[in-house]
Amino acid sequence: MERTKGKSKGKEMVKTWLAENRETIGIERVVDNSSLAQTRRQVDQANYQPDLVCFSHLRWDFVYQRPQHLLSRAARGGRVFFFEEPLFDLGSMRLDISERDLGVKVVVPHLPEGLRSEVATEAVLKQMVDRLFVNEGIRDYALWYYTPMALDFTRHLTPAVTIYDCMDELSAFQGAPPHLRELEQELFQRADLVFTGGQSLYEAKQSQHPDVYAFPSSIDKNHFGHARAMAENLESEPEDQKGIARPRLGFFGVIDERFDIELLNEVATRRSDWQFMIIGPVVKINPATLPQLPNIHYLGSKEYKELPRYLAGWDVALLLFARNESTRFISPTKTPEYLAAGKPVVSTSIRDVVRPYGELGLVEIADDAPEFITAVERVLSSDRDRVSWLIRVDAFLSEMSWDATWSEMLDLIEKIGAARRRKPVVRAATSMDKKAAEENKAAGAAGAA
Repeated sequence: MERTKGKSKGKEMVKTWLAENRETIGIERVVDNSSLAQTRRQVDQANYQPDLVCFSHLRWDFVYQRPQHLLSRAARGGRVFFFEEPLFDLGSMRLDISERDLGVKVVVPHLPEGLRSEVATEAVLKQMVDRLFVNEGIRDYALWYYTPMALDFTRHLTPAVTIYDCMDELSAFQGAPPHLRELEQELFQRADLVFTGGQSLYEAKQSQHPDVYAFPSSIDKNHFGHARAMAENLESEPEDQKGIARPRLGFFGVIDERFDIELLNEVATRRSDWQFMIIGPVVKINPATLPQLPNIHYLGSKEYKELPRYLAGWDVALLLFARNESTRFISPTKTPEYLAAGKPVVSTSIRDVVRPYGELGLVEIADDAPEFITAVERVLSSDRDRVSWLIRVDAFLSEMSWDATWSEMLDLIEKIGAARRRKPVVRAATSMDKKAAEENKAAGAAGAA
């Protein structure tokens, strides 16, 4: 209620502010969505893929994960725009557009530092989206959402298809906006398709939309498979890792409230002879809370292309996730990536790791320090049948790829588009139609009397 009142109250203020700053924003005109729908490209539908416009809470250059894998493949068939959350700075108000993998256009809105009002921010972002559509000639398009929060400045758009790729339970994350759940419900109403990033998330969302499909984390096998060959060539090791003793236990990924700090501290304390490689950015938690021990090595963020080189020098790969609300529905992309590199994996009991990896004996599951230590000792021991295990790993991974995942998603999207193109065109009502309708209405009223 307060949010609605705030919007209403600030309406005139925002209107005035936008008018005063229109030149700074660089907006030439506002898109009329009815005219957008009327002026869609007349092209051969068999050879044309509509533009895909994605709204994401993640930044393209942060960590290479699900959005990058899928949308870089989408860009092979058509234009892809990746619209990030705004950056607040002291520069001019603008949209920065730059190209990434296969031509994906990353769109970053820059807003003035003083513009912190939710109402004003949404109004400006709406204008910026409209400007993007005009300047880039976006007329036939699909909307792809990673965050329901983007609805606040995109609900006026008229896409051919709307997709919600629900890769996480964002409402369970630290600092989640209080109205995120409400907006997600609205997105369920608007979406034509809902994809989930894992099986447990699918089970949680399947009753909220008629077309929900599970697409768990997949794998670029060739990329991570290079680690197997690199493991035989010690000269290829990165400089910041090559001098560290063995055995090495490694983790790469975002280090945030989902990371099990206590477990790392206890295992590293008990086994001071093991070296722990921790790779990735630290976000949403105080870096000072991370355990500082001589055998824990924080190597910082690395580019996606560098990861196989680091993995090659590990003896065991770790999934150090705490068991809390923020990890209840995660499906770690790194699980198949570690396995493709040929590394034994020890993980806490994350549901989408236990099913299927733990149940199939591909990953060791352990939750407390004694269990974790026992599991690592087991995979390090020479008694383990490494060859047999690798054969089973490769058999499991053989049916997984991001190419296959995208292909299945695209088939579902195209079916929606094809069904809509087959719908008959509704002709405008004539005076004869109106007269007949009035007669029918009168006859109905008489019958009811």
